[in-house]
Amino acid sequence: MDDITLLFKPGLTPKEMLEAGVFGGHYFKGDISEYPKNWFKKAKINDDYFDVNLNYFKVKAGLSMEEWMAKGWIFPEDPLGWFQWYCRYTIGRRNSKMDKIQIQRWKNFGPRHIGGIKKNCRKNDLECRRKQRQALLQWAYDPFI
Repeated sequence: MDDITLLFKPGLTPKEMLEAGVFGGHYFKGDISEYPKNWFKKAKINDDYFDVNLNYFKVKAGLSMEEWMAKGWIFPEDPLGWFQWYCRYTIGRRNSKMDKIQIQRWKNFGPRHIGGIKKNCRKNDLECRRKQRQALLQWAYDPFI
């Protein structure tokens, strides 16, 4: 195991994220066959389109797939992005190169957004910085800080 993988301690499982409401319910675009069925029993899913009302904070957070691609955040191993990698990692797939890249991206994401919420919001004020909280949720960080 590489040192970077020891740092990877997400606050939420993919199942918990899907049940809370992430990516407008449309991340997998209807193809969930490779993942455990129990992840989707209570998941907020829309096979047809992105539905902001399925997101926990009822806001769109994050960039489009086109923007992800332009920024070089999409890799052939996981063409849907970070969450696809995380789901596959959770069910046991290991790819040393991709694990290092994606865990580093996860590690870089959380602290700056958590810091922004703690600096600008009263504790437990879930109306404060809802986009940032939704983004944290979509990166497996606990947004209820």
